[in-house]
Parts: sequence; structure tokens; C-alpha cells
Amino acid sequence: MRIVSLLPSTTEILFAIGAGDEVVGVTFECDHPAEARTRRIVSTSNLPEGLDPAGIDAAVSAAVARGEDLYRLDEDALAGLDADLVVTQDLCAVCAIDVSTVSDALTHLGCTADVVTTDPHTLAEVLGTVGELGRRTGREPAAAALVASLEERLAAVQQRVAGRPRPRVVVLEWTDPPYAPGHWIPEMVQAAGGDCVLGAAGEKSVRTTWEAVHAARPDLVVVAPCGFDRAASQAQADALVAAGVLPAGARVHAVDADASWARPGPRLVDGVEELAGVLHGG
Repeated sequence: MRIVSLLPSTTEILFAIGAGDEVVGVTFECDHPAEARTRRIVSTSNLPEGLDPAGIDAAVSAAVARGEDLYRLDEDALAGLDADLVVTQDLCAVCAIDVSTVSDALTHLGCTADVVTTDPHTLAEVLGTVGELGRRTGREPAAAALVASLEERLAAVQQRVAGRPRPRVVVLEWTDPPYAPGHWIPEMVQAAGGDCVLGAAGEKSVRTTWEAVHAARPDLVVVAPCGFDRAASQAQADALVAAGVLPAGARVHAVDADASWARPGPRLVDGVEELAGVLHGG
């Protein structure tokens, strides 16, 4: 089987269940595991480089208002890969290339590849994606084993924090302007032994205000801007502290958003474990 993965999270899953050798095409953001960087890149961003968070937000908003795609699919590269399976998403136009664009491109190219569309909004649905990719690639046992190990780790964290006081947590999915979390992130906070006091599980992330952040009275602010690694998140956290926009007395913790928060893959459990350590020690 020849697989093109148009999401960093599904690329990670495919490698984790033993289908990495069959992955022939990826996006410019597919960087885990490192071997993924050796595959042909078929999707890139249309956003200018070097923008700060406010500039990225403005560019994304303007492109969406004009009806323009944020990502560019290299049809020539895709055509040359002769894919049997293409994995794409229908979750967020800001996160990756849209399924309709992929379908149109495959039709234009006369490509008969099967298309798997992922759309997880919860932790359970993320684990369901692992199972689905296992079925579609003939790696059901490996996928089932991965899901079981992730569920065991989540259960171990929940058991460890059970009965302890639950600190109030604000997660910032973006910093300028601030965004409250949605999808699986409130569940991650809950599993780690905290209360996510802005945002709603299973829903989209939403733009909020610094006044709302203050009104939420967080004990901890987690800085997790989508698309940022830990160093870049830390730089944003430092800037927020220097600007004095965060609630006085709240602890601030920057995370590797790409690795363990924004991408719906196996490393979300790493994020839960890390946050549990921040909230409850150990």
C-alpha cells in the first residue's frame, strides 16, 4: 500500500502502528517521527513566514474572509506518488488542507485512491482514529495495542489524581488574540486533575478576552498556541508575563503544543501526564 498522509497527527499514528514504510507523501508540518521528514512533501502553507501571533491571526482571518485556502496541495507531487490511500481531515480549515480540496484534486488527476477523512473532537474519537487507520492499513492488532496502552496510561493518571483538589486551569490555544480551548483539550485538563475554566469539550476553540481570562480566576495558565513547539510557546508565555495581561498570582506553564496538545495523536497522553505533574507533582 502507498499512503499519503495530509495531517501530522495521522502521519504519527501511521508510523506508530507500523505502517510508516508505506507512507510515501506527507505535509510540510509532518515532523514526528523524524523519519517522516524523508517522505515527499505534497502540501505546504500559503501563509507568509515570520509573522507574530497577531499577524498570523490577521492573515488567517483575511484569507478565510476572501474564501482562500490556507494550504496548497502540490498536485504534481501527489500524482507522481500513485497513492492507494490518502488520509485527510474535515476538522479545521486552519489546521490542514480541506477534504473537499483533496477530493477535487484526486478527481482532476483521475486518481482512484481511497480517502480516509478524520474528524476527531474528543479523546475517545482520537483513539478511534487510531483504530480506523489500523483497519484501513491492515494493522488492527498494532492499532489495538497502541489504543490499549494509551487508555492504560490515561487511567493511571486519573487514578493518581482522584480525590485531590482540582486547580482552576486556563489553556490558551492562541495568545494574540487569546483563544479558549475546545475539542479534546478540556478533557485533557480534566484527566490531569484540573478544571478547565474556559472553553468546552468537544466544541471549537473560541476567541476570548483578557477580561474573561481574569474573571476565570485560574490557578494555572497553560500557554499552548497551536503550531508552536515548547521554545516558541515559552517565548509567548514570557511575552504575556512581561505585558502584564495574565491574572496576578496564577502560575504560567508553556507546553509543546505541536507535540502534545494541538495534534490529535498518541502524544496527547504525554500532555495529560505532563500537566498532571505540573498540577499535582510526581
